Amino acid sequence: MSGATTTDGQQPIPEFAQVMGHPRPLWMLFMSEFWERFAFYGIRWAMVLYIVAQFHGGEASGEKPASELYGAYLALVYAGAIFGGYVADKLIGFQRSILLGAVFMAVGLFMLASPTESLFKLGLATIIVGNGLFKPIISTMVGKLYVQGDARRDAGFTIFYMGINIGAMIAPVITGWLARKIFGTDTDPHYQWVFIAAGIGMVISLIWFWAGRGQLKGIGLPAPGQEGLGRLGLVALLGAAIGIPLFYFLLTINATALQAILMGLFVVPAVMLLVEGARNGKVARDMVVAMLIIFVFNVLFWMFFEQAGSSFTFLADKIVNRQFGDWTFPLEWFQSVNSIAIITLAPIMAWMWVKMGRSNPSIPRKFGLGLIFNGLAFLLLMIALNSMVDGDGKIPFWTLFMVYVIQSVGELCLSPIGLSMTTKLAPARLAGMAMGCWFLSIAIGNNLAGIFAGHVSGTGGMTVESAQSGYTFGFWALVGSGVLLFVVAPLVNKLMHGVK
Repeated sequence: MSGATTTDGQQPIPEFAQVMGHPRPLWMLFMSEFWERFAFYGIRWAMVLYIVAQFHGGEASGEKPASELYGAYLALVYAGAIFGGYVADKLIGFQRSILLGAVFMAVGLFMLASPTESLFKLGLATIIVGNGLFKPIISTMVGKLYVQGDARRDAGFTIFYMGINIGAMIAPVITGWLARKIFGTDTDPHYQWVFIAAGIGMVISLIWFWAGRGQLKGIGLPAPGQEGLGRLGLVALLGAAIGIPLFYFLLTINATALQAILMGLFVVPAVMLLVEGARNGKVARDMVVAMLIIFVFNVLFWMFFEQAGSSFTFLADKIVNRQFGDWTFPLEWFQSVNSIAIITLAPIMAWMWVKMGRSNPSIPRKFGLGLIFNGLAFLLLMIALNSMVDGDGKIPFWTLFMVYVIQSVGELCLSPIGLSMTTKLAPARLAGMAMGCWFLSIAIGNNLAGIFAGHVSGTGGMTVESAQSGYTFGFWALVGSGVLLFVVAPLVNKLMHGVK
């Protein structure tokens, strides 16, 4: 409706042409995000394998540092996203933030194809800066297409979310095909082409948004006083001169030291949120406490969930029987299982929650279910590594396949409600800081995921015994924390004071 206001109450929403019942720009944002996620997930399967092959001479001892670097990269991707909202809001506007972020990411992805470790890490740092400017902003743009209370808004985000998962689903298949069939072989994959293909995907995302941004009819343009290109140049300069060197440094330090830094970054805003909640009265204080309790359990979930790009990759490469007659299931295809499961199961679980009505689990118990399902995935691996190892030292293909499916069920129990819960429980004056804490909890979990994956591989590379030991610990940690959250759920619910 022309003249209606956005959810922030500041900018009128213009009349958009409708395509399949939604504003036309939604589909432009859908495809821009599709190609960005293609780039992000296209490199996921190859990173640790490339690091071991290129920088550690293919020695199994390289698995531990490769896993730790991958975990640090994922952690900083989430931590870096905290600053994107401020840059877009206060300095250059949403559209320019997305475009500049896409440029940084494309450059960084092409740099990953470099044969030197220092340039590889520099490329990762460049991607982190670009992701901070792009990823949180394009998601926010979707919400700006709908009037407050528009019943189509949730459906619009669902469509956008499908773009993410479709991009994530096809990316490993295409990049693996390029590395193994076009430019390399199954025994000698040319991983550089994975990063080049991902860089091309990011360039397509950039062009797609650049060409289609006129459809937004002014939404996301710089605010009055921000129109000059000087601000854009300043942000680009700061990103290149300060952001990239900072993240490069953080990628080069010990994973334990990075963990301490991330914890420190989390503690400071957490204390500020508690102080703000206390100032606003008992109810606000209790809600902050409940939110921070959930954040702690969120760290545990992502610590074990994010094994897909590290220890699960080494597991698939060395210990999973992927032979079907004369054909070998490509290990990179495992990366697509999560997206297929999300696309398939998300509507079913959404229907199930509605069907349960008043029996619908509370927020803490949904988080508990997420942890328990994640733990059940590790239970399957624990059993497989204990009693299903064949004469060649391999476990059945279906076990790892089902691990990804079971983890996806856990993700659907937990992930969709996290952001919503944060916005409901945070003090209004510090809502942005609370969202930063949410992303930091994921960042902490991702860095711990790299440390844990390094522990699973050990100093000599992954074996059946090291995998069994590590994944057994994962099972008990996840199921134990999930059961604990179920037990304390009534207390957490009481602290939430009726927030659902």
